[in-house]
Amino acid sequence: MTTRTLAHYIGGRFTGASDALESTNPSDTNDVVARFPDGGEAEVGSAVAAASEAQGPWAAASPEVRADLLEKVAVALFARSAEIGELLAREEGKTRAEGVGETLRAARIFRYFGAEALRRHGYTLESTRPGLDVATYREPLGVVGLITPWNFPIAIPAWKAAPALAFGNTVVLKPANITPAMAHALAEIVDEAGFPAGVFNLVLGRGGVGRALVDHPDVHAISFTGSQTVGFQVGAAAMKSGKRVQMEMGGKNPLVVLRDADLDKAAAIAADGGFFQTGQRCTASSRVIVEDAVHDEFVARLTERAKALKVGGALAEGTQIGPASSESQFEQNLEYIGIATGEGGRLAAGGDRLNLDTPGFYMSPAIVADTAPGMRINNEEVFGPVVSTVRAKDYEEALAIANRGDFGLSAGLVSNDAARIRDFRKRIRAGMAMVNLPTAGVDYHVPFGGTRSSSYGPREQGFAAVEFYTQIKTVYTGD
Repeated sequence: MTTRTLAHYIGGRFTGASDALESTNPSDTNDVVARFPDGGEAEVGSAVAAASEAQGPWAAASPEVRADLLEKVAVALFARSAEIGELLAREEGKTRAEGVGETLRAARIFRYFGAEALRRHGYTLESTRPGLDVATYREPLGVVGLITPWNFPIAIPAWKAAPALAFGNTVVLKPANITPAMAHALAEIVDEAGFPAGVFNLVLGRGGVGRALVDHPDVHAISFTGSQTVGFQVGAAAMKSGKRVQMEMGGKNPLVVLRDADLDKAAAIAADGGFFQTGQRCTASSRVIVEDAVHDEFVARLTERAKALKVGGALAEGTQIGPASSESQFEQNLEYIGIATGEGGRLAAGGDRLNLDTPGFYMSPAIVADTAPGMRINNEEVFGPVVSTVRAKDYEEALAIANRGDFGLSAGLVSNDAARIRDFRKRIRAGMAMVNLPTAGVDYHVPFGGTRSSSYGPREQGFAAVEFYTQIKTVYTGD
């Protein structure tokens, strides 16, 4: 396969191509997907300068101009979804079908926000004082820095960049250095669509790029998705200079299974949420809390499903679970299984290193049963195909266990009890509640985000995105 040489995209030009860094195929580590430059303060400075110069004219343009350009990106993503989806699978490790599906999602996000560019609503209100008119207007923030992760390497840049651009901001994108080719593919499409120079900028490289972006005085807001540890560092640094901050920092998402549930359905939901996309989703069902009366039967059915899943190369026919996206993630997955069994958990299935036809980061989906709520496996994000189970004597105990910990992104319930379902929706401490569904899998036109340490700032996606990417101006007019 071809190795791509990537460049930064700054001020409407691709620049600085080099082979300083490499991204490799986690399905075949002999395959170098891309070589790319390691940017720093100089490149960030140039990108921010270009974005600053472009922002005023971009904000002043008709919203129809912005809508049309975002629609062009959407059309190109739809047309090239097979090609880009294959590149995504090769670079990140999710299956071809998952890669194509993510690319189509990115297309729909750009299409959605193209329409939203025309819906930047304000209000007119009656003043409390005679002879005055009051109106509110939404205005763009300015230059927005976007720091995105590797697990959704085109969808997450899309759901950050599309609303930022739709509402009149300009952006500088810093993608994860595991998946630079995906961000580069998006930059190519933006360039081909004819966006004005400087409106969209891409700086590739390691963590120094993100730090320079957060520290730059002419960046007005930062939207970050990644780990809690890095997120808190980003937030603290950004707020020192008064930047608006939005952070999504993962989850340890509970799935509660009650004794009245259809256990085959519950096992299917848990397998979907816990194992697909190699468990590398911040909304993954990584801990399953099961009423004691059905715990063992549930584990038996989930184990049967886990063992039937086909692990293989991301582009191989029939693969259901691809490799971990990097060696460090792979080793972390296995380390957490060891920690969980060392603390008393029972390895019911999987957790093995797999040697397949090509050298890659393959492991069998793992179930660690009979864990206690306080174990590390139930309180720290693993980010791999590793599911733990916890026994609960009844619904109230299950809910209490589900509400433990620092995370609060997504939570699920499998039950046919209408009263329990209503109660769960009200009392679960999570930003998103799923009933008889996997905790992973969300729509793009509705808000996304969590509670506690999973999220900070206004929600992402859908109609909520305008809250972060615009600020309100209130105008009083007298006679």
